[in-house]
Amino acid sequence: MEKERYFKSVNCRTIKEIIYHSAKEFATNIAFVIKHKTDKEVSYENITFKKLLDDINAFGTKLYNLGLKNKRIAIVGRNRYEWVVAHLSNLLGGIVSIPLDKELQVDELESCIIRSKADVIVFDEKYTENIEEIKTRGNTKLTEYICMSKKEGYKNFWNLKEEGEELLNKGNKEFVNAEIDEDKMAILLFTSGTTSKSKAVMLSNINIASNVYAMLLVEDIRKGDHNLAFLPFHHIFGSTCIIVMIAAGVQTAFPDGLRYVAQNLREYKISIFVGVPLLVEAIYKNIEKEVEKSGKTKTVETGKKISNFLLKFHIDIRRKLFKDIINALGGSMRFVISGGAPLDKKVAQGFNELGIDVVQGYGLTETSPVIAAENYKKKRYGSIGFPMENVELEIVNKDENGVGEIRVKGPNVMLGYYENDEETKKVIRDGWFYTGDLAYMDKDGYIFLTGRQKDMIVLKNGKKVFPDELETLINRIDLVKECIVYGMPDEKDKNDIKISVKVVYNEEVAKEQYPNATKEELHQIIWDQIKKINKTLPPYKYIKNLIVTDQELIKTTTQKVKRQEEIKRILGK
Repeated sequence: MEKERYFKSVNCRTIKEIIYHSAKEFATNIAFVIKHKTDKEVSYENITFKKLLDDINAFGTKLYNLGLKNKRIAIVGRNRYEWVVAHLSNLLGGIVSIPLDKELQVDELESCIIRSKADVIVFDEKYTENIEEIKTRGNTKLTEYICMSKKEGYKNFWNLKEEGEELLNKGNKEFVNAEIDEDKMAILLFTSGTTSKSKAVMLSNINIASNVYAMLLVEDIRKGDHNLAFLPFHHIFGSTCIIVMIAAGVQTAFPDGLRYVAQNLREYKISIFVGVPLLVEAIYKNIEKEVEKSGKTKTVETGKKISNFLLKFHIDIRRKLFKDIINALGGSMRFVISGGAPLDKKVAQGFNELGIDVVQGYGLTETSPVIAAENYKKKRYGSIGFPMENVELEIVNKDENGVGEIRVKGPNVMLGYYENDEETKKVIRDGWFYTGDLAYMDKDGYIFLTGRQKDMIVLKNGKKVFPDELETLINRIDLVKECIVYGMPDEKDKNDIKISVKVVYNEEVAKEQYPNATKEELHQIIWDQIKKINKTLPPYKYIKNLIVTDQELIKTTTQKVKRQEEIKRILGK
């Protein structure tokens, strides 16, 4: 199927071009809202697109003045304005930016700093203890420690920015005039390491810029939209998305934390939300819960049937009909992008039936990140839509059901793994990047993921079971908070595998619906539900073993289950 374009998008070759274009195009529009909290009051500061560029140039000029041209700067911290300016200053000045996961333990953080050969670190004051420990150890080559807030004993972001402004006023234009090599390593990003030691991915300006361009051709992101920057910036989906928002003229606010997401959606009248499935599904489950509490479940279901019928005649009354639900989300929510893992198609359908468009995207750190996505015009529940405009995608080595590995080509594919030619050669072969993800294509060209190649369970009879598929079904059970499906050696036949699941039960639901139930009784309730799911599956996919716990699964900071580590824990290896 021929790729289509629905919106105008400026085809920039570097991040610098994108930022300068937005500073001119949306000069006086609000780019970021910063919340200031004191003991007595809360105030908000609006940063225009012009001011954003001025701040980048001021901070970047001071970085050059400190002798950091052509150096490497690591950044660690919460999503905040200082993080954005530091990252963009690196990218606009040809300094390699190294976004690091704020949740890393001190040893892992130190290891990433050493492996990336960072010269400087810009850090959030919340993580000062780790930084001081690393500084004391003296194992890194860090020469400067820059705190995002004013902190005694450290250079700080705001003072450096002011000093940069003075240098600019005196005519220092070295940073502003810096020429950027679009093909050179600009970002060094560690993968989440869900299966093994994280690899460092080398990304260039053209990798990111080409992906921003492609996304804006097909996704309905509008100038003046309000975005909540929830995805962590050390994750490629988070850091590329913030550049997408700047390129589109969107206003961005920063969340106060996971517990406050619902409050922040209302506070900032968020109209566009980008998140991982875990959060998107949690928001939807909360909507369902509130509807049920108010006794309006039947009314809402009837409303959906009516509005779905009218949509066939191009009459859309969804946002009027479900105004109260949308108002509970701030009143402006219209578009949700989910990525990072498969989204339950019932959740996507549920949001869309309420008048909030949901699209699912797919990609990897190595592809900057988006490879394919549903879009403004093309959606099919459960699918990841179509490849981006500038991405060539093939499904190879297919089995009898048309399931094979996704491989891609395009300007968004990484330069390689840093100082790891062996791993690079494993995934980039003959110009193609082999993703390790399995998928099939339907007759209309929609792509459906079935799981990771390495996670696939192969039974003695050759049948293949994809854990993701079963996990989606089990996660729909009210009592289930999260789960992992895995293969366990069968006691009766050591050459065969028994499909098993470990479930983390939802304590809140247990207290509400089964207040006096013991853990054994909760186990039986969940097992009865799983047996019902089994009846909808072919026999070889039957789940035959269940573990129930209140202990959370081992996860990355972006809430992906570390599957191999969790299975090792289960099997006691």
